[in-house]
Amino acid sequence: HGKSTTTSMCAQIFMDAGVDPTVTSGAALRSMGGYYRIGGEEHFIFEACEYMDSFLDFFPTTAVILNIEMDHVDYFKSMGQIRASYRAFAEKVLGSDEGCVICNSDNADVMRAMEGFEGRICTFGTTGEPDYFAGEAHTEKGKCAFSIYYRGEKLCDVTLNVPGKHQVMNALASAAAAHRAGISGEMIAEGLARFCGAERRMEYKGDVNGARVFDDYGHHPTEVKTTLAGAKEMTEGKLYCIFQPHTYSRTKSLFSDFVKAFDDVDHVLFVDIYAAREIDTQGVSSALLADAVGERAEYAPSFRDAAKRASELLKEGDTLVAIVKQGSSGSEVKEVQRRLKAWGYYTGAVDGVFGAGTKKAVIAFQKKNGLTADGVVGKATYQALGMNASSSV
Repeated sequence: HGKSTTTSMCAQIFMDAGVDPTVTSGAALRSMGGYYRIGGEEHFIFEACEYMDSFLDFFPTTAVILNIEMDHVDYFKSMGQIRASYRAFAEKVLGSDEGCVICNSDNADVMRAMEGFEGRICTFGTTGEPDYFAGEAHTEKGKCAFSIYYRGEKLCDVTLNVPGKHQVMNALASAAAAHRAGISGEMIAEGLARFCGAERRMEYKGDVNGARVFDDYGHHPTEVKTTLAGAKEMTEGKLYCIFQPHTYSRTKSLFSDFVKAFDDVDHVLFVDIYAAREIDTQGVSSALLADAVGERAEYAPSFRDAAKRASELLKEGDTLVAIVKQGSSGSEVKEVQRRLKAWGYYTGAVDGVFGAGTKKAVIAFQKKNGLTADGVVGKATYQALGMNASSSV
């Protein structure tokens, strides 16, 4: 968990340090202008995924292993198989003086996977005596401040501008990678302070009824639980969630963990499972998940139903976190804004945030074109805008 965020944090640090990195990430970063950046040849930062052992196609100089947990159950059949894959990834690190595997020493499965490894290991964590240690950590309104120590010596003081205690580990891993690349503690602290989040990772999207709305992509129960815990810390009122499970196999295999992942929310709305590469043969559904969570949960037959129900529930001071696979990315919202602006309906910034101004412009466009004027960019509105009806805003 945390691969895209950590990749983005690294990118921010390296860019702010002026070392001109080339980057590919699983999440768009506003300061980078998208999912990738073509820079110099010395530093290439890339996100690698363990699914189907695809990360074994790479030969990094520095490999960062954030954590290991049961996932992708349509491919991995046991924790032993997953640990073996990560060990094989570590073995891919180029055998040079710079070659190093940066490991989360707080994660038992990571350290178990690295037992007997003969290459260079560098650890990071919040307990014990790792090489990179986060100390004096404290939280204010969901955001963390802490000090980073390298082998007992203070490297820098860090204040993050992204919510959640889990971001401390992402930042620590990023700092370790940057420090090993020769970037100073001062520049690491500056880059982390300037990092304001990656697209679809607790991304602020606007307000509804005075409640803040965030978009997130997490699809493993640990990611969901961690994200919602961070959201709870920064919420003055009630915390709501719209959740779309990702794949039938994951939902069935980790069902009991999903049930417990929503302990911090006041109410959760489940929409139908996103099938991805699978077909419905598992005998599991979002309705069953809602029943298992209990009275704080309900099943919504569609995104439109979920949005309508959420708008009924939300009040000033509340927070809504939409954790879904389908739906619009910031780039899709920007394209809607561009088209509405070109036709004179929208006068605001093309920023990818679906706020009140964008919704007002959508309603005006819908009225003009004889559509249902509800401010929701569904299939008919997409088509009227001349866009592919791939999702719903």
